[in-house]
Amino acid sequence: MQLIYEKSVPGRRGVKLPASDVPVAAALPAALLRTEAAGLAEVSELDLVRHFTNLSRRNFSVDTNFYPLGSCTMKYNAKVLENAAVLFAPFHPMTALLPGGVEACQGSLGMLYDLGQMLADITGMDEVTTQPLAGAHGEMTGILLVSAYHAARGNKAKKKYVVVPDSSHGTNPASAAIAGYEIITVPTAPYGDMDLELFKKAMTDEVAAVMITCPNTLGLFNPHIKEISDIAHSHDALMYYDGANLNAIMGKVKPGDVGFDVVHVNLHKTFGTPHGGGGPGSGPVGVKKALIPFLPQPRIVMDDDGQFLFDAPRTASIGRTANFYGNFGVMVKAYAYIIMLGRVGLIRVSEQAVLNANYIKERLKPYYDLPYDMTCMHECVFSASKQLAHGVHAIDISKFLIDRGYHPPTVYFPMIVKEAIMIEPTETESKATMDAFIEVMIEAARTAETNPQALHDAPLTMPISRLDETKAAREQNVCCQW
Repeated sequence: MQLIYEKSVPGRRGVKLPASDVPVAAALPAALLRTEAAGLAEVSELDLVRHFTNLSRRNFSVDTNFYPLGSCTMKYNAKVLENAAVLFAPFHPMTALLPGGVEACQGSLGMLYDLGQMLADITGMDEVTTQPLAGAHGEMTGILLVSAYHAARGNKAKKKYVVVPDSSHGTNPASAAIAGYEIITVPTAPYGDMDLELFKKAMTDEVAAVMITCPNTLGLFNPHIKEISDIAHSHDALMYYDGANLNAIMGKVKPGDVGFDVVHVNLHKTFGTPHGGGGPGSGPVGVKKALIPFLPQPRIVMDDDGQFLFDAPRTASIGRTANFYGNFGVMVKAYAYIIMLGRVGLIRVSEQAVLNANYIKERLKPYYDLPYDMTCMHECVFSASKQLAHGVHAIDISKFLIDRGYHPPTVYFPMIVKEAIMIEPTETESKATMDAFIEVMIEAARTAETNPQALHDAPLTMPISRLDETKAAREQNVCCQW
């Protein structure tokens, strides 16, 4: 596709602006004025519209293609949720900072308060802050709460470590390290979860927290999670729940009921807003009662008259973690999603997500290695080791899927699985869609045996076929032209 600048024709115009009516006295200082033309493309309105419309058609999106990106829960975003966000758009809670603003945005503050209450119920926590703007931001907030908790108990110098499984999301050890903790990594046992005996050996009174995703990134629920929590608490360590995989257990298990003290929730994964391209996101954090004093400020509270306002300053608080009260539009959509589905609906979401993942797992087992062959939760992890015998890697299968109209699953994660292919269908995909995807995955497996070069050449339908991915990562060029 030509760049818009390549379509430029001198003198061609897509818009005609009226003469400026700004007084000369209001002119900018000469030092701030351009001395040369901006060099914008000269194109007609039609050329411009066609260019960007055709560009948008090259995007993968959950509205146009199946997006089985493991660990990311790329579910369909119902348009009624977008309508809800538009409805709330004029009533941003920052209005509360203006004179009389608290009274003017009671609806917005009430929505945030109610959302926090609902998320606390879903996760088994006592209170939730909606400030964090993403999952990793929620993790950072959560681990700072852990640090504040231990500092208040006089144990800050003593608590040096955070324990994580080797299957954890990379943000877990990163967040802990940024907060000043050293990381202890516990290997995965043959049964697919953190090795319980090795975990027991790793636990000491110097451990500040244990960070776990449950179900884990292999898509498996840890049957020892309550025992792990009890062991952690016996060493005065807190349990941190990475909520990336909450879509598998809503209404079935509350993290707080199995011993977790801190939880972050990815609203943009579990509750409606599909994320991608760096946003939008929202990562509210829930805590048990002992950590409430350390929550970010300001907190929205309800007085005896049912009015929503901000609580008084607290010296123990870790302070504000975001300029606003969270990513407001994403939270409106999550609120509408929960209200629309209700308790029974949320349970059915998890049941259908788990059913879909197990259906794909069983259908593809004859064609791809399954390192942990057991009932999975919301996602399943295969290995392309069979295909590797023919010189075909997981990345080759990903590129082949692009040519067939599917976004690739997550590959090479979790890193404990060689040539990993991680598939999460979510609950929103139909059996017909999954069957079509499965047939393409089977075609890829058979092509690996009969014509591996075809997989090496893919994709053939995209503007760019194969990049040197190591070079691209090390020498990023965000202005790349083709």
